[in-house]
Amino acid sequence: MALSKRQRARYLRGGQYGVLVLVVVVAAAIADWGQLRKAFFNTESIKSMFPEVITVALKNTVVYTAVGFGFGLLLGLLLALMRLSSVAPYRWIAIVYIEIMRGVPALLVFIAVYFGAPIAFQIQFDLLSTVMIALGGVGAAYMAETIRAGIQAVPKGQIEAARSLGMSPLRTNLTVVIPQAFRIVLPPLTNELILLTKDSSLIYLLGVARDQYELTKFGREALSRSPSITPLVVAGLSYLIITLPLGHLSRRLERRTGGKKISVDGGVS
Repeated sequence: MALSKRQRARYLRGGQYGVLVLVVVVAAAIADWGQLRKAFFNTESIKSMFPEVITVALKNTVVYTAVGFGFGLLLGLLLALMRLSSVAPYRWIAIVYIEIMRGVPALLVFIAVYFGAPIAFQIQFDLLSTVMIALGGVGAAYMAETIRAGIQAVPKGQIEAARSLGMSPLRTNLTVVIPQAFRIVLPPLTNELILLTKDSSLIYLLGVARDQYELTKFGREALSRSPSITPLVVAGLSYLIITLPLGHLSRRLERRTGGKKISVDGGVS
């Protein structure tokens, strides 16, 4: 007797569950749990990292990400408006900046700002200024395209209605277009915040002092004194304390905005 399409799908799904259970059982049977605990969850290593991993590394990671995101958001908004400007040189400047920053590794940007600026301009930035400029400068290129797509997604009727009420183009943008655009782009901007949180790990290149460590640098330093890789596990879990709530927030915002998604190339779907 031939099986129906629904029955075949049910048996196929059951087979997939069976294979998954089999793999889990085999992995659990052959794993050396004692060695895994020593390698990944060494209690002495964990104790040695607290409370500094929270009071120093996690706090610094949040601060570095916040200043980078704040600067990047402001610069991204400016670049988005320049990208949409009727003045051709403004558009060219924005396009060149965006393409360069999206095509160059963030690692090189950090090196250029911290080590290159003193050579080229005789300006030495402190650590926080370097993070703000480098991290925010890279993030701005992506946020600019996201914001531009959000501005273009605002219904034209809203703009025409504002202009018919006698609003100037500047006031229309500030009070009508940009607020609505930001409501659309909040989910992808939250995702960008997650990416900047992870990119803040590049600060280790700048030779920071211990009280300036972020999570990755703190984990690397603790790893050199640990008999296991537990410090990296602790650092990774600390990142999740930041990124998991942000990911949940992004999904909630996406549902509230009707599920619209904006790609890094500026498309809206």
